[in-house]
Amino acid sequence: MKSKTLEIKVSLEHDGLRLDKLIPLVFSDLTRAKAQTLIENGQVSIDKIVVDKASYKVKTGQVININIFETTSKELAAKAIELNIVYEDSDIVVINKPIDLVVHPAAGHHEDTLVNALVYHFKELSTINGDFRPGIVHRIDKDTSGLLVIAKNDATHQVLAKDIKEKITDRRYYALVVGEVQDQNFIVDAPIGRSRKNRKKMAVVAEGKPAKTEFKIVKRFSGFTLLDAKLYTGRTHQIRVHLAHINYPIVGDQLYGKKSKIKATHQLLHAYYLELLHPKTKKKLIFKADLPQDFKQIVETLQRP
Repeated sequence: MKSKTLEIKVSLEHDGLRLDKLIPLVFSDLTRAKAQTLIENGQVSIDKIVVDKASYKVKTGQVININIFETTSKELAAKAIELNIVYEDSDIVVINKPIDLVVHPAAGHHEDTLVNALVYHFKELSTINGDFRPGIVHRIDKDTSGLLVIAKNDATHQVLAKDIKEKITDRRYYALVVGEVQDQNFIVDAPIGRSRKNRKKMAVVAEGKPAKTEFKIVKRFSGFTLLDAKLYTGRTHQIRVHLAHINYPIVGDQLYGKKSKIKATHQLLHAYYLELLHPKTKKKLIFKADLPQDFKQIVETLQRP
C-alpha cells in the first residue's frame, strides 16, 4: 500500500475556516466526508502535530499535511488467514477476532490484516469506509480480541453504522484492570481527544469528543478487578483511556497501563458480547465469545486461594 502526502499552507483568505471545509476547498477530489474521515483517523497534521478535530479553525501561515493511502480494493492482497466466523448470511458476517490481528491495512501492516482475510474469504464487501477498509463498520485494537460485525454491502453498512451511532447496537467487553474497584456499577462520561503530551496517545481532554462507558464489576480479586464495559460511544481506545483516567488501567496495556505482577503479553480486553438488529430482517441477534485461553487462565489463577 503506497501513500502520498498533500500539503496546504493556510492563506489569509482561509484564516478561521474549519479544517474539514478547507481540505475539499483546496483538493476538490476530497469530499468533506472524506476529509472528516482522514481527520478522525489521525491522517491530518498541522505544523507536524496530529489534529483529530474536524471543527478545528485553521490560522494563516499554518502548514497542513494530509497523509493519503493510495490503494484500491483490487490492489488489496487476498490472504488465506483463518477466521473464526461466528455467523454469516447474505448481508453480514460476525467474526471473533484473535489478538495480534490488525483490522485494516496501515503503516507496517499491508498484507496481514483482517481486511486481507476478508477479501480472500468473501466476494462482496461494503465500500463505504474506503478502498482499504472493505466491510469494516467498526474496529477493535490489534491487541484486543472479540466480536466484530462485517457488512457485505453498502445498504447493510449504512444501517449498521446508524444503529451503532444511535446506540441500538450493544457492544460489551471484559477488562481485567489493576486495582480493586469499589463501586459495583459506575459510568465514566468524559470527552476523549488526542493527548497534548503524547500525540500517539488519546486522553480525556476538555476539547475532546463526547465519550461514555458504563462499567460493572464481574469479580474482585486481590489487587485486580474483572469489569464488564458497555460502550455508548466509539472513540479510539475509549475503554482503555477511560480506565486509565480513573487510575484502573487494563492489565497488559503497553500504552496506557502500569506495571503489575501479572505478566500479560497483551492488554486483557475482550469484546465478548454483540447485540444488534439485523439490517434487513430487523430480527434481534445476540452473539457471545468466550475469553481467549490466556485471558481465561489468568482469571482462573487469580481465583485460586
